Amino acid sequence: MKPHSPQGVLITGVFGSGKSSVAAEITYLLEQQDELYALLDLDYFGWVGDHATGQAMMLRNLAAVAGNFRDLGVPTFVAAYFVRDHAVLQGIREALGVPLHEIEHRLAADVTSGRRDDLRDAADSIAASEGVGVEDLLIKNDRPVSEIAHDVMRWLGWL
Repeated sequence: MKPHSPQGVLITGVFGSGKSSVAAEITYLLEQQDELYALLDLDYFGWVGDHATGQAMMLRNLAAVAGNFRDLGVPTFVAAYFVRDHAVLQGIREALGVPLHEIEHRLAADVTSGRRDDLRDAADSIAASEGVGVEDLLIKNDRPVSEIAHDVMRWLGWL
């Protein structure tokens, strides 16, 4: 079943986990189905000096951009962002204005020292039961991105 009514998916996880790659592959699959979509890498919506300001700016920019896409009749949003707390997730849902599925994507166990803090943040998020995990689809990081994207699309009912 293809997406017809307004909806969206947010691929979330720590930096370097492949969120943007999976999101781009999902949009490729939507394009093959002649579906109208918007691909949003939310990191770029709030790239400013400090973290708190960046998150606030990302949400403001997302609301404006999503509104423009909705005005054009775009029904499907595919987004990637490392969600750190429920307030930001709620802000993303409100800014998109569509039903939003959240898919959690994690790094493999072998991480660089520069990403250990991000991995700890992700572990805390998982422990707090934030988001919807589809670990059976995404935990095997040696799988091709196209395979993961197909699995996510099937899980969403978009294929």
